Amino acid sequence: MAKRFSFIAYRDRLYRYFFAYSGLRSTATDLGDGTIVHSWIPKTHKPTKPTLLLIHGFGANAMWQYGDLISHLLPHYNLYVPDLLFFGRSYTAVPDRSEAFQAKCLMKLMEVHGVKEKVSLVGISYGGFVGYSMAAQFPAAVERVVVCCAGVCLEERDMGEGLFRVADLDAAASILLPQTVEKLRELMKLSFVRPARGVPSFILSDFIQVMCTDHLKEKRELIQEILKDRKLSNLPKINQLGVKFDVAVNNFFRKLDFVSGLLLMMLLLLEQTLIIWGEQDQIFPLELGHRLKRHIGENAELVIIKNAGHAVHLEKAKEFTKHLKAFLLD
Repeated sequence: MAKRFSFIAYRDRLYRYFFAYSGLRSTATDLGDGTIVHSWIPKTHKPTKPTLLLIHGFGANAMWQYGDLISHLLPHYNLYVPDLLFFGRSYTAVPDRSEAFQAKCLMKLMEVHGVKEKVSLVGISYGGFVGYSMAAQFPAAVERVVVCCAGVCLEERDMGEGLFRVADLDAAASILLPQTVEKLRELMKLSFVRPARGVPSFILSDFIQVMCTDHLKEKRELIQEILKDRKLSNLPKINQLGVKFDVAVNNFFRKLDFVSGLLLMMLLLLEQTLIIWGEQDQIFPLELGHRLKRHIGENAELVIIKNAGHAVHLEKAKEFTKHLKAFLLD
């Protein structure tokens, strides 16, 4: 019997060809302890360029979330685009399911590939949790941070108090890890203000079969770990400014004349964290974006994109890219 053609698998291959054509190469990196991280890394890392790490959220894999963005960033950055553990071709035998462990793996990934300079990072949704943790754990290694629609400031009690559209973790997992066409359509309605209409059920079923059936148990555990005992009071404040400010003060009277030192101080006072949110996000409501801005303080900028939902990077791609480039390339 002939094998059925898969539109989703074909599109996945097209993404692979595009990433390779763009100057990235696919690699599986052994981090030890049964942990393998697949990532797209530069074929040639250029020391004259800064380094940018793109961290995806729940969904297919890194290519599907960043495929339309890399052409805007590749001319300016050494891009590293990993699949988080239990997505794409990445996995681990370690039982830790926290975003802190994911962040440590990404940091080790960069070290294994010889990245010694500071990195900036973009984290979308769950990737924002991981990116935030990376910035908190390794402030000396992380420069600029972009958090997009990531409920980093949520608390466990928020679920019971009705902040979310779902009543409990099981309901959330059934939508974020859709196993039926109906659940995938529900996820699309929650992620987009204007979800695509008329998508045939066989296409959605194909997407589920190709992208949503691997590591289901582990992915449910990742969702559970996000909310477990989470309190805002326990969330560290990321402050990339602090590390650089200490360095500037130490060197101010030693190496710099007054004008150069003053200019450096002014540059250091610029926001080091960009928060981007879809105004009508139904997965992580906008209240969490305001909460995160208050938590970080003056070193963060909150950009709210109107007529956009949780998948703001896809729904308002041009506007999202404009804000991203303005922040990263300034």
